[in-house]
Amino acid sequence: VQLVESGGGLVQPGGSLRLSCAASGSIDRINVMAWYRQAPGKQRELVAIIPTGGRTNYADSVKGRFTISRDNAKNTVTLQMDSLKPEDTADYYCNAVIRMIGLGSWRNYWGQGTQVTVSS
Repeated sequence: VQLVESGGGLVQPGGSLRLSCAASGSIDRINVMAWYRQAPGKQRELVAIIPTGGRTNYADSVKGRFTISRDNAKNTVTLQMDSLKPEDTADYYCNAVIRMIGLGSWRNYWGQGTQVTVSS
């Protein structure tokens, strides 16, 4: 199973970016999908999470500015980031809890990360 992110880059304060993550491989089912971020010198933190049922939750620092969504048919999760601030600068990581075909257990998977820089 692989998680591949795309959509990072450089944006000015107040701008928008859209991150996407696609899961591929021998996937039976995907449970929770989420986005985390890690700024230089800081611990990785949860940004947004979306369970199978679709009830989302966000870090307080991004509420009202970021929107997480998923497409269960395509095994993708997206993070729409609006009104970006310099403090949103970080490496962003896709995360998913996945059960592979033929296996009964769920495993936690991470993408390789995509860099987001908010600067004028």
